[in-house]
Amino acid sequence: MTSTLFTGIAELVTNDVLLEGADQSEHLGALSEAAVVVQDGVVAWVGPVSGAPPADARQDVGGRAVIPGFVDSHSHLVFAGDRSQEFAARMTGVRYDGGGISTTVDATRAAGDDDLRALVAARVAEMRAQGTTTVEIKSGYGLNVRDEARSLRIAAELTAETTFLGAHVVPTEFAGRRSEYVELVTGEMLAACAPHARWIDVFCEPHSAHAFTEQEARVVLSAGRDAGLGLRVHGNQLGHGPGVRLAVELGAASVDHCTYLSGEDVEQLAAASDTTVATLLPGVEFSTRSPYPDARRLLDAGVSVALATDCNPGTCYSSSIPFVLALAVREMGMSPAEALLAATAGSAKSLRRDDIGVIRVGSRADLTVLDGPSYLHLFYRAGVPIARALDPVGNHGR
Repeated sequence: MTSTLFTGIAELVTNDVLLEGADQSEHLGALSEAAVVVQDGVVAWVGPVSGAPPADARQDVGGRAVIPGFVDSHSHLVFAGDRSQEFAARMTGVRYDGGGISTTVDATRAAGDDDLRALVAARVAEMRAQGTTTVEIKSGYGLNVRDEARSLRIAAELTAETTFLGAHVVPTEFAGRRSEYVELVTGEMLAACAPHARWIDVFCEPHSAHAFTEQEARVVLSAGRDAGLGLRVHGNQLGHGPGVRLAVELGAASVDHCTYLSGEDVEQLAAASDTTVATLLPGVEFSTRSPYPDARRLLDAGVSVALATDCNPGTCYSSSIPFVLALAVREMGMSPAEALLAATAGSAKSLRRDDIGVIRVGSRADLTVLDGPSYLHLFYRAGVPIARALDPVGNHGR
């Protein structure tokens, strides 16, 4: 067993409000002139540098801030192809309705295993270079038994947080045969994919002819739950709908997007804040010229909130949590502390994890260093690549 003492930390954000001596003013558990001891990938000690115990090695971060590694709890990284022309069209007013997904499905099905593997590995590396240490990866661009299972096998090589999204849209070959596709998703496809997935997800969106109705989504989620998978929901993205209600009713860990919410939706999310997190994805609104979710309304109501990228080829081809943080503060009414907490501990909660998104004894040593003396520099220097995961103690997103 080897240990490393990290010193020279101007500000250490722990997200552990019970940490003795921490400033709990905004629930970040911040320590100044701090140190961390890491032993075999786990945090072994946290506190003021003056009280640090000896360790086998020492690393000085040079007066920088250290925060918990970002937890990106919603991404679609297993894909091939390019949809930049679709982005350009939206910038001139073309509305997004989910129809472009079929373009990515065709390209992904045609790609070889090694090509897909290289693409996903490069995207995960890009995330780590911007401070992300845990990433959830969905399938959803195969939409047949072979390619959904293949997507999840590849994703599982890079993360433990894999999500089966066979119910992304109804593929073109099943046009007019929706019920048959739902049967495939909940039958043969689920059986092939469940061994490689931790979660199941569904795009429940009545405002898109390509996505799934409330009843179809209920069937998919119930089958996934019976197969031992945790539940996640794409909901309330394109308009008011049943996604939030269904997620809360079934006890889903997260309902993602939450762009259009009724007062009842907010009340239900607040009442279920211990079990169901509202994951906001403002990069999508940026990329589709859609209204941003009202994070201030959710937070004031007591809803548990997470932030993630939704990195995907159609509606947000960005892997940058710092970009998401800047949008959350500028466009959604969040304070810098609230945004950072949502992209770390909040996203960890949406994955039902308590070993990430926090820096405390016993947690995974997923540390991100900032080229600045305070976490506020993430927002103060928006657009500047100041965050990166500390490779000596990370495990590349697992």
